[in-house]
Amino acid sequence: MAIRIAKAIADSGTASRRGAEELISLGLVRVNGNVVDTPVFFVEEDDVIEVNGKKIKQKNGLQLYMFHKPINTMTTTSDPQGRKTIYDCLPVEYKNLKYIGRLDFKTTGLLLLTNDGELARKLTLPSSKIPRTYIATVSCKDFSGLDAARKGITVDGIRYSPMKIDLIGGNNLRVSICEGKKNEVRIVLAACGCPVHKLHRVSFGNIKLKKLSVGKIEPVPQKTIDELLKSL
Repeated sequence: MAIRIAKAIADSGTASRRGAEELISLGLVRVNGNVVDTPVFFVEEDDVIEVNGKKIKQKNGLQLYMFHKPINTMTTTSDPQGRKTIYDCLPVEYKNLKYIGRLDFKTTGLLLLTNDGELARKLTLPSSKIPRTYIATVSCKDFSGLDAARKGITVDGIRYSPMKIDLIGGNNLRVSICEGKKNEVRIVLAACGCPVHKLHRVSFGNIKLKKLSVGKIEPVPQKTIDELLKSL
């Protein structure tokens, strides 16, 4: 991802952003051998930056993005069956990002992407207890079976932790989980007599999808990232 030259210099510890802008105004900054004469200049990770004749090492800062996953896409880099993947939907500059957890082929909504593999691992650990919230449209006339899911349930020998489930009108449920086992929401709700017809994730911890359009990606605000990291 391209960033402003002053930020790249500041991130490297060479100077503050204001100091970097002063160095630029003095003609002391070069990128790939060329003098930069404006702070409104963007650099990529592989660009060679020199400050006062000395090369600096760019810091590969944390990147975290929210992506609105479309239906009928696989959360994987490639699919043996040739099905469309999320990377087929992403602009080329985001194709090196790692997904955090998975949404199944039919599930839509919020999927987080990052350049930090360790962060991806931490955010998906059950011990992190980060809630993921979904809107589930179910085929169900009797919702009494959901009490089992609210208390915790074992299905086919696998134990699923208690879910927070609220009826929000019609056959729609708001479901929050913290574990994130494979197909957890679909499996548990089906076992409770409420098979899922549509599933859409609306939040991951303090990060909310809101009105981000289907197939679009945007950076998570730094304040939101800081709050998320504090919760780990």
